[in-house]
Amino acid sequence: MSERPPNEPSPSAAGPLTGSVTAAPGGAAQGDEALPRAILTRGRILATVVFVIAIAVFLYLGLPKLVGFGSSFDRLDEGNGWWLGAAAVLEFLSFCGYVVLFRTVFLQRSRRIGWGASYKITMAGLAATRLFAAAGAGGIALTAWALRRSGMERKLVASRMVAFLSLLYGVYMAALVIDGLGLYLRVWPGPHPFALTIVPAAFGGVVIGAFLGISALPRDFDRLVAARAERPGLVGMLSRRLASVPSAMATGVRTALALIRNANPGLLGALAWWGFDIATLWACFQAFGYHPPAAVIIMAYFVGWLGNVLPLPGGVGGVEGGMIGAFTVFGVSVQAAVIAVLAYRAFSFWLPTLPGGLAYFQLRRTVRGWMAESRSSSYT
Repeated sequence: MSERPPNEPSPSAAGPLTGSVTAAPGGAAQGDEALPRAILTRGRILATVVFVIAIAVFLYLGLPKLVGFGSSFDRLDEGNGWWLGAAAVLEFLSFCGYVVLFRTVFLQRSRRIGWGASYKITMAGLAATRLFAAAGAGGIALTAWALRRSGMERKLVASRMVAFLSLLYGVYMAALVIDGLGLYLRVWPGPHPFALTIVPAAFGGVVIGAFLGISALPRDFDRLVAARAERPGLVGMLSRRLASVPSAMATGVRTALALIRNANPGLLGALAWWGFDIATLWACFQAFGYHPPAAVIIMAYFVGWLGNVLPLPGGVGGVEGGMIGAFTVFGVSVQAAVIAVLAYRAFSFWLPTLPGGLAYFQLRRTVRGWMAESRSSSYT
């Protein structure tokens, strides 16, 4: 059982599961379907599909010709089937790690977030991340919607989401620091360009330091800010709007640190998510007979994933371009980088999209069941 920071909201404050859900006329909970419909509008779906198809055509048909070989589909046929099969298994294990971490963080705050719900929420959220918004915003919104519908109080959802993302991306930032310094100091074999070793390592160190600094905020920080919010004028208005943000972030980071101190084995899910995904990329290089140093694969992978912050659906185009460019700077041939990265993205981006879409509709049915259960219990 994980330690709960003293200022983390407790679900029992408003009822164990139903305190944050209110019944609307007609038997539907207020806002029950609002968020998914906002994410999955017809116009957004059409624009996303057109964009993704156009980028896919360029990446898999145009780009390979530009770098000296024909259609990448022809080249994919030349890959070693055993290695490509291993890549598929490794990517499956990566998603399993994601589900395990999610359940570890959220199960202890709601009895409804078991294995089945964790799978549906994470897969649907990942599909939304792939298709909508930048830097995972679509997936975060969908995940928060599902957690609210499960009965978790709004502040609790915010703090636990921060904890989940802190654990997940803490591994990312730690890898930038460790691998970047290791390459630059020649602890690991491989090229060591300053821009792709020390600069990312410094970035990772700053982010880690910032989050640790946030965790040091006073536990009554929101009350201190709320006191200023009583003042009239611009200061009071800004204080009211910003009061909850640093408090929720600090609580979430402290929750993540508490889970780490308790050595919860489910936290290995964060390592599995990144580790098996990197192993998928490594297997794709092996499938086509290329063997870059492991440290180079890790560093180019994480640097390339920074392309996910671009305002592109799922970072498609940005991630591929970032990884291919990083590998090229590390001295890997453009042909090797293109074929391996495109094969990797076929497993990490395209393969999970269909089960993620199905999980979304399964999640909608699960949410309706939660809402019916909540309404039933409110009448007894």
